[in-house]
Amino acid sequence: MTSRTLLRLLSAGAAAAAGIALAVAPALAATGAHGDRGNHGRQTVPVRLLSINDLHGNLEPPSGSSSRILDPDGALVDTDGTLTGIAGGRYSIAGGVSYLATHIKQAQNRNTLLVAAGDLIGASPLISAAYHDEPTLEVLGSLGLDTTSAGNHEFDEGYAELQRLMNGGCHPVDGCSPAGEWKGTGFDFLAANVLKEGTDRYALPPYHVKTINGVKVGFIGLVTATTPTIVTAEGIKGLQFTEEVAAANRASAHLARKGVKAQVVLVHEGDSITPNQSPDACSVNTSNAGSRIARELNPQIDLVISGHSHQAYICKATDPAGQDRYYTQGSSFGRVLTQIDLQIDKRTKDVIRSSVKADNKVVTRTVTPDPQVETQVQTWKARSAEVADRKLGAITADISNVVNNSSAATTKPETPLGDLIADSQLEAAKAAGAEIALMNPGGIRTSLTYAQKGSEGDGVVTYGEAFEVQPFSNIVQVRTYTGAQLKALLEQQVWTPNPATGAISHRILQVSSSLTYTFDTTKPVGSRVSDIKLNGTPVTDTQSIKIAANNFLMGGGDGFSVFTQSSDTWSGPIDLDAFTAYLSARSPISPSPADRITFVK
Repeated sequence: MTSRTLLRLLSAGAAAAAGIALAVAPALAATGAHGDRGNHGRQTVPVRLLSINDLHGNLEPPSGSSSRILDPDGALVDTDGTLTGIAGGRYSIAGGVSYLATHIKQAQNRNTLLVAAGDLIGASPLISAAYHDEPTLEVLGSLGLDTTSAGNHEFDEGYAELQRLMNGGCHPVDGCSPAGEWKGTGFDFLAANVLKEGTDRYALPPYHVKTINGVKVGFIGLVTATTPTIVTAEGIKGLQFTEEVAAANRASAHLARKGVKAQVVLVHEGDSITPNQSPDACSVNTSNAGSRIARELNPQIDLVISGHSHQAYICKATDPAGQDRYYTQGSSFGRVLTQIDLQIDKRTKDVIRSSVKADNKVVTRTVTPDPQVETQVQTWKARSAEVADRKLGAITADISNVVNNSSAATTKPETPLGDLIADSQLEAAKAAGAEIALMNPGGIRTSLTYAQKGSEGDGVVTYGEAFEVQPFSNIVQVRTYTGAQLKALLEQQVWTPNPATGAISHRILQVSSSLTYTFDTTKPVGSRVSDIKLNGTPVTDTQSIKIAANNFLMGGGDGFSVFTQSSDTWSGPIDLDAFTAYLSARSPISPSPADRITFVK
């Protein structure tokens, strides 16, 4: 029985979890692969889990800071590639799916399963995104991925598109890729906490079961419950995202009733762990969402594999029965492969907790890349090259989106690239009477650099480079607000210093040149914005203003709920199209002084 069949039965209120025979990949044989006598004479079955998370379509080896992993010991990684955390030290350059494939093969034995914790697609480089991430899903099939939780980015193009990717068929607008009709994935995206709105029916399979040498292992998928605040409202229309622990416990109880006692949660939610700690110590000093989930899940669940925060950690939490339970995460972009070894008691069918061992291993580039996967990557790179290499315009210097947030005293979260994108959206929305444009900083993924990345020449901006800046395909929209609503919207911006370290967390909207205002961080939340001006004229509470923003923000994304207080929506071009048109029309472009927001600190 497939997971999709299981989903239909669960939605009808009756389900049967069937084991699926494990496909054996060429690998090293494991000692005691059919069970041995250990753990006080119990006959056990060894299981090895390999996991990844937050690949984000990075088929090619990532570059720059996205390629780096820091060794916790302050030196280059050990010869075995071990990584227990991230701390100050020397960089190891890591990632690239052809290297990942080699590391997976080297770690495999006949009792190995490859699983993941979401965001495998979405916010992807053009090599994958040009064909709606079908290239990444094809490669993951070649790697032998058994199952994964959904991540928030799996919903970037909407629920219907996620179903198409799972089930097959050509894209409804762009048609088939150069590879022909998409056949669908050989694995499911799991989400036990995503329901059809107003019902108790699962929108995606809640779990997946595999049988290994006569014992069943159940994988329960979860996506962060905050998904509605970080993806477009249209993309998740008709779906309900519920609290993670309750949803997992419901699925766990169902698995237990069916005799599946060995259970693993794959959750796209994680922590920011203090680096370089032992597994026993790192869970006690965080109250983040991932740690909470790992502590509160019912004791039947033996292991938690997490994602979302792009951190590398191996931690332990104490479950409600007082037992240690590992929870892990493997960085992002294919730079880390998490390896977890455990024993399952053949009599009880459950995991022996004391047998669990977990480690994060760097996906080094010192191994020979897998030739089959490398061929796939180069094929898709060639297919996307014509799109990527098209020249759009020019810049006179680096145009950065980088914010130095090392301290409240030095941070200035308005950036030249943020200004440029806001200006491009205002230009694209003038046909609808837009007077101001606002852009969420999280939607700006990288800077525009003056130095050439290929052979295009210094200062030349290609479509591929522009795509890396804005990969989400959001739509530029316009709505009408009052001056009072604009102030209330700007007051929803976040500026929170950490009194212990001086570092700050912030969410400051990037603004078009038509808007200026003062943001006084010394004043209480809700009273920080003043001196709002539209083209140099003070804004009154009662005047009407047409504001342009992407549909993510218009849906209340990033907590900006004031955007939802107007509904006279005009929809224009995709944000990337607005950006590329502006670059072409205004080149060469110089970086702005980023002085539209006056910060008082």
